[in-house]
Amino acid sequence: MLKFLNFSFVDFLDIVLVALLVFEIIRLFRRTSAMGVVLGVFAVYVTWLLVKALKMRVLSYIMGQIIGVGVVALLIIFQPEIRRFMLDVGNKITRTNRLGILSRLFKGTNDTGMSPKVLEELTSACRKMAETKTGALIVLRHNHLLDTYIETGDEIHSLVNRRLIENIFFKNTPLHDGAMIINKDSIIAARCTLPISDNPDIPPQWGMRHKAALGITEVSDAAAIVVSEETGEICYANAGQMKVMTSINELRLAIENSYK
Repeated sequence: MLKFLNFSFVDFLDIVLVALLVFEIIRLFRRTSAMGVVLGVFAVYVTWLLVKALKMRVLSYIMGQIIGVGVVALLIIFQPEIRRFMLDVGNKITRTNRLGILSRLFKGTNDTGMSPKVLEELTSACRKMAETKTGALIVLRHNHLLDTYIETGDEIHSLVNRRLIENIFFKNTPLHDGAMIINKDSIIAARCTLPISDNPDIPPQWGMRHKAALGITEVSDAAAIVVSEETGEICYANAGQMKVMTSINELRLAIENSYK
C-alpha cells in the first residue's frame, strides 16, 4: 500500500543526476540567445500533456506529430549548444585528477604548456600593444587542433617573437585584421576568422574582437587574449568567460594556469 515510500539509494542517485543534468543544461543555455527557444519548446510540451490529459484526440495527434518531428529539428537548431555541452563534459573529465589515466589516454599531445621565454615574449608584446592601443586578438591552442579556423587565415609557422606579433597587428598591415593562433612556442597562422559568440550578456562596450574571443573559447578548449584598440585594455577569455586583466603578471598567471 505504501510502495511509494520505498525510497532506495538508487532513487536518490537518480534524482541527483537528473537535477545536475537540468542545472547544466540551464547554465549552458543562459549564456546564449537560445533560452527563449527552450522556454517555447517547454511551453509546447506542457500544452501537449494538457491536451492529452483532456483527451482532445485530434489536437493531441497533431501536436504529437509536431513534437516527433521537432526532436530532429531541435538537434539541428541546438547543434552549437549540444557541441558546447559535450565539450564541457569532456573538459571536466580530462581535468579531473581522479581520472588521471583517462586524461593521459585521451588528451592531445599539444597541451604541454608554454616555455617561460615564449610566455615573456607574448606578454611583452601584449603590454606594448596595450600601451600603444594596438588592437589584437590572439588564440592559444590547447588540445583542439583548430584546423577549421587556421585554414581561414594565412599560415606562418614562426617562433613566437614580440616584434613579429607587434608588426602583424600594426594597423593597416595585411595580417592585422583577424586572429593570430599560437600553439605552444609557434605562431601557426594570422588573419584567421573565428566564430562569434551569441552570448546576450556581453557588455556593450566590447566589440567584435571580444565576441570572437568568447566564441572560440565556447566551441573549443582554446584560450584567447584581446587587446582593445579603443582603450588599450587587455582581456583574457577561457571556457566562455572573459576577464579584464589588471596587470601583465595577472595575464601571465592566467596563461600558465590554462595549460594545467
